[in-house]
Amino acid sequence: MIKAVDLRKGKTIMHEGAICVVHESAHVAKGNKRSYMQTKLKNVKTGTIQEVRFTVDARLEVPYVESKEFEFLYKDGPGYVLMDKGNFEQIHAGAELFDDAVRFLKSNETVTAMICNGIMIGLELPNVVELEVTDAPPVVRGATVTNQPKDAVVETGARVRVPAFIDIGERIRVDTRTGDYLDRVK
Repeated sequence: MIKAVDLRKGKTIMHEGAICVVHESAHVAKGNKRSYMQTKLKNVKTGTIQEVRFTVDARLEVPYVESKEFEFLYKDGPGYVLMDKGNFEQIHAGAELFDDAVRFLKSNETVTAMICNGIMIGLELPNVVELEVTDAPPVVRGATVTNQPKDAVVETGARVRVPAFIDIGERIRVDTRTGDYLDRVK
């Protein structure tokens, strides 16, 4: 059991008998009125998102969530094929389990699956990935004096803002949570 005031994005709770994942959570306090937690919960089974208001001291049940390592194999239509690293069983994961970071996912990358009551409720990618730059505009002579980033395309097809000195074929590190360039791999 946790208090509603401790709800954060990504937390899994039981609400009205269903497993839900918190998508947004905000503490609201208006003048003399009692404060409350305004949340957006996604029902894992139905996929619906609903807004729910909890009093700050409300106690919520937290189900057991297991983390399991999977290897990303390939994209299959609207979903993705993953392999369990323990027993080598292949499973199909829907695109709704991934967030925007899926654009940085390449074959043989390790992802962590959150499993609750036998249902996969979400997937987490590594925070930092190394990717090769496949397309980038050439450096304009004299343009290196000011720090003006340029758009580069990495091996997964995603666009990343990189410094002007990055060329095609170089490997860079990218933060999957923000999509930002971190540094060049030496």
